[in-house]
Amino acid sequence: MTATAANIRASLASEQLTARPGVLPAYGASASALIVVLSAMATQTEVLAGQVEQGFGQHPDAEIYLSQPGLGVILGARVLAEFGDDPDRYADAKSPKNYSGMSPITKASGTKRVVLARYARNRRLGDALFLQACSALRASPGARAFYDGQRDRGATHHQALRALANRLVDILHGCLRTHTRYDEDLASHSEPDKLSPAA
Repeated sequence: MTATAANIRASLASEQLTARPGVLPAYGASASALIVVLSAMATQTEVLAGQVEQGFGQHPDAEIYLSQPGLGVILGARVLAEFGDDPDRYADAKSPKNYSGMSPITKASGTKRVVLARYARNRRLGDALFLQACSALRASPGARAFYDGQRDRGATHHQALRALANRLVDILHGCLRTHTRYDEDLASHSEPDKLSPAA
């Protein structure tokens, strides 16, 4: 147990200020009602998760999405829903990266060069891909190595995660185009993404 956790536990176990006697039943009723609401939400979340899993599992590209590092059933279904499944929707590999907002914008003027994150983007998709990149750090040695390489070059944590998400979108696009599952060895030894991290 860390010192901080021990201090918090000691503080909670110490004598606390008490409320007026007439207020205590109201607080109790409020807490009980909140527990009922939270319990119902938890139950419905499980129901919805089951429905998503069942529907997503029937999609012909489900196995390709689930093979990607950092994507499970719920997050994979969200990424699929936001990207869409029309094979002709994106003209090239750059298009889905731009749509998701993972590819940075580079502005150069004379000797100045600034790399910025995209403001116009599908935010729901961008958030999902950011979560995928976070999870991929634990699931994929190649993703971890790519992230570490970005950090070694001076990128912040968020910049490195966006760069990783950008690379993962590129890999997903290639897998969908060729109808192949993710291959860790192939992805780890392919040409690294040369895009600079966005601010």
